[in-house]
Amino acid sequence: MINKPAVDQLIGKLSADGHDASRYELCVVASKRARQIIEQNNGRELPGKMKPITVACNEIAAGKVISAKD
Repeated sequence: MINKPAVDQLIGKLSADGHDASRYELCVVASKRARQIIEQNNGRELPGKMKPITVACNEIAAGKVISAKD
């Protein structure tokens, strides 16, 4: 379970572009980004032994990752 950043904060970051985000949308966006991070590192360990999902959530909190509607 992720405590920091808070789930509500992450949902708020995804909602910033004018639509209401949900927990489901947060889950989808974070998991897609985590898979991208795994592919980019080719199975190597991340710095500081961080997990890809943690890095993805930190990027969402920083505003580096947004949700795109198809």
